[in-house]
Amino acid sequence: QNFPLKYFLGDNENAIKIQIWCAFIADLLIKIVQVQLKRQWSFSNLSSIIRLHLMSYIHLFNFLNDPEKLSVMSTNHSRQLKLGGLGHPL
Repeated sequence: QNFPLKYFLGDNENAIKIQIWCAFIADLLIKIVQVQLKRQWSFSNLSSIIRLHLMSYIHLFNFLNDPEKLSVMSTNHSRQLKLGGLGHPL
């Protein structure tokens, strides 16, 4: 596949090679996750969900196998400090 140069962050040969290899590695990792799941996901949906939940504290495989079953942690168990009895996190 030919990529237009405007989609690359760098314009020298080394920067383009690094970005292509990073894209290949990311696609390979998503494909590995896709093969290991019990539930069938399309590649585009799986990559979008992984991108959205990349910084979330969830078990990725449990979530992807049964996303409806995910229990969201209560905000009552927040580890943030409270300011002088006001009840608001800092």
